[in-house]
Amino acid sequence: MKYIFMTGAPGSKWSSVSKNIYYSADIDRTDYSDDRTYYHDASGTLQLMHMGAYFDPGMEFGGFFDNINRYTKERCESEFDRPFTGTGVRIIKSHVFAHNIDFLKDYWPDCPIVLVQRPNDACLGWWAKCGHFTITYPRYNQYYQDLRTMATIIAAQNRDMQEAVWRYKGHIVNTNQELARVVNIQQPPAEYTQNYGADDIRVTVI
Repeated sequence: MKYIFMTGAPGSKWSSVSKNIYYSADIDRTDYSDDRTYYHDASGTLQLMHMGAYFDPGMEFGGFFDNINRYTKERCESEFDRPFTGTGVRIIKSHVFAHNIDFLKDYWPDCPIVLVQRPNDACLGWWAKCGHFTITYPRYNQYYQDLRTMATIIAAQNRDMQEAVWRYKGHIVNTNQELARVVNIQQPPAEYTQNYGADDIRVTVI
């Protein structure tokens, strides 16, 4: 297994899901840099919540991922690997993967896809609370444009993820420890503990 693919709409709290397995000893963390971080206090305490590379149109990586199914496996892997220099399993995070789950399953059948879901209104509200278009990493301005466009895209991403859950009969997980077991990586350190139900998140692995 070379990759863990992760997708969720903006405001789904998917960054917290990624963060709480990121420090597993099996994960390649060489995509981390100070420039690829973002702190916010939406939970009431200022915390580092965005870390490592994000892949989406208009962002640092993944500029073609809204049409990823038009590209070869080799071209996609070249882009997946671009932020990394180390070894281990690489977490590849893209909102627009929500629309291309069949493509990912066909080309990387041994790589898990982690879907992070929350209701549309909850996503939009949380994303706005986290900083909306003033979020410094990743940048949302180009592809997501404005609040009306963002709301439309969130709804479409959540719809396509739900359809994938129905098609693939995914494995719902309740904690980050359970997620680590299901995707077959070593457990993250004890200080990284997350209960998805308590955070109003549904996490499914397909």
